[in-house]
Amino acid sequence: MMHLLSLSICLAAFAALAMGTDRAQSDVLGRELPAATTRALRTAGWALLLASLALVVSLQGWSLGLVSYSGHTSFSAGAVFVALIVHQRRKDQRRGR
Repeated sequence: MMHLLSLSICLAAFAALAMGTDRAQSDVLGRELPAATTRALRTAGWALLLASLALVVSLQGWSLGLVSYSGHTSFSAGAVFVALIVHQRRKDQRRGR
């Protein structure tokens, strides 16, 4: 259960960090968000990553906790990256490219 919670937090964190970039905002939303919103997304992303780290380390200790955290962050970053690629390709297909 702890792994699922940590993985969910990491997914939300990387989604927020991705949406904190101008390119992802343009690709997904079709426009760029205000600077304050972009900063808030980036801050939320990093805060969520730290929260996930704290959760895993508090339940599993530093040694196993860091290994679990590394796996969760790697999987989550990859999942968000793939989701952005899939979104862009579907968007391009709808346009007929």
